[in-house]
Amino acid sequence: MTRQPARMLEPVDLRRLQAHVGSLRHGTRNRVMIEASFKAGLRACEIAGLTWPMVLTSSGKISDHLTITKSIAKYGSGRCIPMHTDLKKSLRSHHRYSDRQIDGPIIVSERGGHMRGQSIVNWFSEVYAELGIIGASSHSGRRTFITRSARAISKAGGSLRDVQELAGHRALTTTERYIMGDRDAQRKLISML
Repeated sequence: MTRQPARMLEPVDLRRLQAHVGSLRHGTRNRVMIEASFKAGLRACEIAGLTWPMVLTSSGKISDHLTITKSIAKYGSGRCIPMHTDLKKSLRSHHRYSDRQIDGPIIVSERGGHMRGQSIVNWFSEVYAELGIIGASSHSGRRTFITRSARAISKAGGSLRDVQELAGHRALTTTERYIMGDRDAQRKLISML
């Protein structure tokens, strides 16, 4: 049996998701998890492994980039990701809520330690079920991020290699498997020929 790829969320679904998780217990933490997934393309294990030094400057402010260390990245594919404004805003709010910590986990469990990757996967599944979003998983944010990045990269003057590096993939073929086609763009392309 072939597994279906994670569903890519439309902007309206993402807005519903953001509003919903903000209303739940641990709202600031929840928003960081959503933004880390959808605006930085992080895997569940990377979200779980985030620590404050990965997002803070030496003066204790939220940085302009997110450093994914080899220790939390799949296959040791550490990378530096420019910080999206929505993620930066969520981190800033969560940092204030967390008494401006400078060390330790960003995504904290009920017991006060790092949440595990599987706990992040389960959390996303529960939230999507609560919203009735079928086919979505903890990988939906990552797939949405990679697809949207691939569609916009030519406007930024980059290439799919840049998307590959942001995703932390060793091979471009892996990145390509995440990218969903766009039927409207395909129709426009054909009409231009």
